Amino acid sequence: MLPSIWRKNNLIPAYSANNLFENFFYGWPESERAAEFKWSPRVDIQETDKEIIIDFEIPGINKKDINVEVKDNRLTVSGERKQESKSDDTEHRRIERYYGKYERTFQLPDSVKADKVAAEYKDGILSLNLPKAEKAIPKEIAVEVK
Repeated sequence: MLPSIWRKNNLIPAYSANNLFENFFYGWPESERAAEFKWSPRVDIQETDKEIIIDFEIPGINKKDINVEVKDNRLTVSGERKQESKSDDTEHRRIERYYGKYERTFQLPDSVKADKVAAEYKDGILSLNLPKAEKAIPKEIAVEVK
């Protein structure tokens, strides 16, 4: 039985037994179509006593197409990855890179100094440094036990 999305979108001729193996390992049409609608950059989040560091993986994006905003204790990173247009007569057989608008929003803890957030974009990684307020940095206090 063929997946219903194949029948709905007339994809049956394009997917035969010859490429069933490839589809099993590299994605069925419904997962590929879902990816066309929206993508979101992957992030790594680290926290130390003094700061929070968020690294966004957004290769192939021009620095001017990246927006970083801190408002109401929310950090929002948004932008757009634009697809290059080809002027020759080549035909795409498969496109696996994601294009279009993206947006990620994170609720920031009250301990972050929103006015001191710094950003750097290098080699496809957007690194945000969110310093914590002095009062939020834990301090070691010796307590005498009697």
